[in-house]
Amino acid sequence: MTDTHKQIATAWFGSLRDQICAAFESIEDDLTGTYSDRPAARFERTQWSRPETDEKGEAQGGGGVMSVMRGRVFEKVGVNVSTVEGVFSEEFRKEIPGAAEDGRFWAAGISLVAHMQSPLVPAVHMNTRHIITSKHWFGGGADLTPMVPNDEDTRQFHSGFREACDRHGDDYYERFKKWCDEYFFLKHRNEPRGVGGIFYDYIDTDDWNADFAFTRDVGLAFLNTYPDIVREHMNSPWTAEQRLHQLERRGRYVEFNLLYDRGTRFGLMTGGNTDAILMSMPPEARWP
Repeated sequence: MTDTHKQIATAWFGSLRDQICAAFESIEDDLTGTYSDRPAARFERTQWSRPETDEKGEAQGGGGVMSVMRGRVFEKVGVNVSTVEGVFSEEFRKEIPGAAEDGRFWAAGISLVAHMQSPLVPAVHMNTRHIITSKHWFGGGADLTPMVPNDEDTRQFHSGFREACDRHGDDYYERFKKWCDEYFFLKHRNEPRGVGGIFYDYIDTDDWNADFAFTRDVGLAFLNTYPDIVREHMNSPWTAEQRLHQLERRGRYVEFNLLYDRGTRFGLMTGGNTDAILMSMPPEARWP
């Protein structure tokens, strides 16, 4: 790995963030349905940084930018980027490839979660990342969580990611779809979190440019599918009963992120910004 590779990946995550934020702000501008009497919102960006050493005196560094919008279409959406480096704790090293003997790491990525005002617009998650220890790999994915199931939304979402996968590996889509279905499953409730998408990790084919191109295409697949799904439903009226159901489904989202989510655990175990890590939590939820 070279510093150039790190710079290319970091720059892409920032560029993708900018493109997504622009697309979402355009959606905020174009609302004509419920809450259109409210002003359109904009993302607020907050920088954060890690101290130069951890509690044991080990060198570390980096930071990130939280971009959060609370609006009339997006009840709460966060699009965060970060680039961090340091040393894994002794107890965490054995869980990370290439870190058992040398705990040093570098990681960069983008992480997005959107919780919507309308119960008819599905919530969504997307992240892509690049991690370097004594090994290096890409990971990420995206999944859709509708409150009111819609077969066309599911087809459109999956179609976008299938096209991205098919450009890079004949078996990518089926492998990563299956991985997503298995990963985003609430074992304690014996139910899926949503209608899936793709999930992948540890992508290292010995061709960095090809692996990076795949991760880049995953981000673009999200950008080319999800905003269209939002626009399809954002102006339709909804009922109080549908809103109540939405809040209960959000409770499932909270349960998954606190019990099972690897990104949440990675962020907390590497001294990341707690507010950025827990950005994925919905602004309001309920349990029956």
